[in-house]
Amino acid sequence: MKEEIYDLLLDALPDEQSIEEVVLGLTWTYCRSEGIGLCMSPVNGNGLSSRTLEWPGTLQGRKTSEVAAWIRDWNPYKSTIGMSVINSVLNQSSNLLEDAQVLKPEGPANLAVFEYFRNQLQGKRVVVIGRYPGLDHCLSGIDYTVVERQPSPGDLPDTAAEYVLRDADWVFLTSTSIVNKTFKRLAELSQDANLVLMGPTTPWIAELEEFGVDYLAGVRVTDPVALKATIAEGGGTRIFDTGVQYCVADLGAREMGWIKTAISDTVYRREQKKREMESWYAANMAGRFPGKADLLTLDSELSKLDSHFKRLWDARH
Repeated sequence: MKEEIYDLLLDALPDEQSIEEVVLGLTWTYCRSEGIGLCMSPVNGNGLSSRTLEWPGTLQGRKTSEVAAWIRDWNPYKSTIGMSVINSVLNQSSNLLEDAQVLKPEGPANLAVFEYFRNQLQGKRVVVIGRYPGLDHCLSGIDYTVVERQPSPGDLPDTAAEYVLRDADWVFLTSTSIVNKTFKRLAELSQDANLVLMGPTTPWIAELEEFGVDYLAGVRVTDPVALKATIAEGGGTRIFDTGVQYCVADLGAREMGWIKTAISDTVYRREQKKREMESWYAANMAGRFPGKADLLTLDSELSKLDSHFKRLWDARH
């Protein structure tokens, strides 16, 4: 596993490209290089004023790798632009996005992900990181909790994540957590849950499964011209009606294939070790079988793999 998600994202960038344009909108930040990338704009800049930013008018023509590295920065505006640049490069060439299931919701398009998973949430403990407009109606009858950095009435503050995520069956985590540097801890706390990383900020990269992400629920651009205009004019949820469409990729299904292979390999090594133990005692060797500790380790590995596979299986059936 990469030590940091930022290593994963930056290392995955393909050949150098140039930034064509950046729009820092009221709700969304838009970047166009060879593709289009989005990121949610800072709500209040953590007290920083957008009136004194150092780079406006200098981004066009700069190399994507240079500005993408801003994702590591603690300045929320810089990290936001860095993430939009990353998405403009990664999402353009993502086979994962090409193969993802396109969602066609009956209700509001911005809530398509919750509508898609709703049937699987019945009787489960659900935690949503981030407040989504209209969520109460969409998830009516579901036992869910919203954890929000700027909580509305009924929401829990972001500090509650340390307590509620450990007991959750499903966690819907906004990809803005990558930008504000909370992703790593929130993903760790969600390891026993089905974890959905979601929102227009989502990078379409399968290796996110290394961090325990089971599903990616991001967007594909359907109308670049309308999308840019909507963002430039202050659009929020309206981008789902004019320029993007939610899609879902099941990373857990990929992981289940890997786990099956790992279980088969572990069983083979375990049986091989058992045969060695049988031969040891059949030969009346003195003392305890020296490979006993290895056998116990393989038993433990097999148990963990089986439990992980069962969790993924149960979530899909």
